[in-house]
Amino acid sequence: MSGSHTTDHRLGPPFARTPSPDPGGKERPMQQFAGADAVYYDSIATGLPGDVESYLSEIRRAGSPVLELGCGTGRMLVPIALEGIDVVGLDMAPAMLDIARAKVAALPDQVRDRVEIVHGDMRDISLNRRFKLVLIPYRAFLHLMTVEDQRAALTSIHEHLEDGGRLVFDVFDPNLDMIAAHSSHIGTVLTRLADFDIPESGRKAMVWETREYDLERQVLTEYRIFEELDDQGVVAKKTYTPLELRWIYRYEMVHLLELCGFEIEALYGDFNRGSFKPGGEQVWVARAAG
Repeated sequence: MSGSHTTDHRLGPPFARTPSPDPGGKERPMQQFAGADAVYYDSIATGLPGDVESYLSEIRRAGSPVLELGCGTGRMLVPIALEGIDVVGLDMAPAMLDIARAKVAALPDQVRDRVEIVHGDMRDISLNRRFKLVLIPYRAFLHLMTVEDQRAALTSIHEHLEDGGRLVFDVFDPNLDMIAAHSSHIGTVLTRLADFDIPESGRKAMVWETREYDLERQVLTEYRIFEELDDQGVVAKKTYTPLELRWIYRYEMVHLLELCGFEIEALYGDFNRGSFKPGGEQVWVARAAG
């Protein structure tokens, strides 16, 4: 991100710790983007190197129809539709979907007609149709906060895949050195994540971030401060948002996929099909077994 630098102070009390889930995990809401995150999302969440083209390669191989889970503001939906593929995008954050719908509405008719946007939960998909490919880009699987949620999502995905259909998704592989170094309640140093202009108002915006790692729960909490500056450069609006991601280890994922009826075809370490390396990326390709 442009304009990034690190300050010499740590983030103090503005954020309350997110409560731990109940033992059964049933009351735990799935993490989602809303409010300030949705408004600023496209300015701070530009994806991972090579991810769009990598997913498009799998999509071309599969053909229509395709289901994208965690479609957000439509970063992937538009390129998929431009490839001539019929695609359904599902997300549970209404503010994100509003942005995605606006992007799709601006497309030519023949492209726009290929896209369907659905408000829904990947843990309980109910679309009454099957797909050749399901994708979960940009680590969206990590918004599932319990094993129960992970299994529910994978089971629901399996039910919506054609026989032999594929699931392709990516998560980060935990960097154990980084996690161990920043596992105290103080968290990481506060870092300026991005600077950009807000299209609607023309105001300057800055985004700050600090992270906290919970070893017991395998949860990374990202605390973000969104600041809007007035014409004099004074902060006119400040918003605080926490976001949790539950990291997952390689062989946890192997067991989850196999338990939910998938056969693993490949695990890559990047979007160029490089070998898996600890602390990097996990890019999975799995096939729905009969």
